[in-house]
Amino acid sequence: MIAHQVEAVILRTWPIHEADLIVSLFTRDQGKIKGVAKSAAKSRRRFGGALEPMTYVLASYAEKPKQDLVRLDACEVIASPLSQPVDYSRAAALAFYAEVLEETLPDHDPHDAVFRLLLAVLEHTHTQQIWMPITYFALWILRLMGWMPSLTHCTLCGKPFANESAFFHAQADGLVCAEHKRPASRTLSPDSLALAIRIFHSPLTTFTTEDWPRTRVTDLRRFAMQSLERHLERKLHSIAALQKLSN
Repeated sequence: MIAHQVEAVILRTWPIHEADLIVSLFTRDQGKIKGVAKSAAKSRRRFGGALEPMTYVLASYAEKPKQDLVRLDACEVIASPLSQPVDYSRAAALAFYAEVLEETLPDHDPHDAVFRLLLAVLEHTHTQQIWMPITYFALWILRLMGWMPSLTHCTLCGKPFANESAFFHAQADGLVCAEHKRPASRTLSPDSLALAIRIFHSPLTTFTTEDWPRTRVTDLRRFAMQSLERHLERKLHSIAALQKLSN
């Protein structure tokens, strides 16, 4: 048995047997791992509310060589999403982060940049402020995974967008100019392109003082979320929930 104590964020849990839980957690040092929390469904002493999704914890676990599941022994809460009010919009935002990371990250592959991104957006995802951190997170995940196309030039011909709109399609990768757009393409405005470039050159705190209603850069979020689903090759339930908020 090899014992570990690491920073982690809980992604999801699901029950096995009578009171045990399987826990998926994203650790800073070991990447995404899965473990069994014995009697977690009825033991408040070891886990309490530490296994709620998006809880930032100090996790203690033990692993055996060649075993997929570790033994999760305890979790000490560092920061809990339940320390602030959780309405439908904030719950949908937290579910979005959890589902994207669960589906995107391979097991046992440390990614400190993604971990730091997650902590930053969790800190700034409030009941009255979800659209800025959601947009920031979606764009940066695409970039960190290597899925973000050029924001300045057409994918097909290389023509610069300059102050013109770009276009994207659900069945194609990248952004294209007006000449190469396909039927039923969606538009990404020059303002949204400029904001995306700002996001990649500025820390999240730069945007916390800006007004960010749900109507701001809806085209940019649509592009980012559509790109995520295309690369993951599946629809994400959390995106559908966020789209209901945008209607």
